[in-house]
Amino acid sequence: MHNPWMRAVCGRIKSDYRYSANIVYNNFPWPENPDEKRFSAVEMAAQATLDARANYSDSSLADLFDPLVMPADLLHAHRVLDRGVDAAYGKRRFSTEAERVAFLFELYQKYTSLLPANKSKVSRRK
Repeated sequence: MHNPWMRAVCGRIKSDYRYSANIVYNNFPWPENPDEKRFSAVEMAAQATLDARANYSDSSLADLFDPLVMPADLLHAHRVLDRGVDAAYGKRRFSTEAERVAFLFELYQKYTSLLPANKSKVSRRK
């Protein structure tokens, strides 16, 4: 969830990303009130990913983060983690990265807007 956000909002120097805590991390729209079950699922999946990664301490970061070459058990752990994070946001699946980024920007707008959220329209009598 965070990587598409980072690719959309961070700056670049040539083709390298310039990650900024103030622009990228601090503005990242975290899930709104995930329940304890979902929070716990993400926590366990994150630990499983770290545990799987620890099995490959001699591998390069490129090997451990490229889904085309990472070990199968690590790829599976990442996929379980991704599904858990999506569920924490109340989503089952995103079709594209653009859909994911659009969802995050809608959430960001909701969190930062000074205007009240759209409510059901109330008709006025003249």
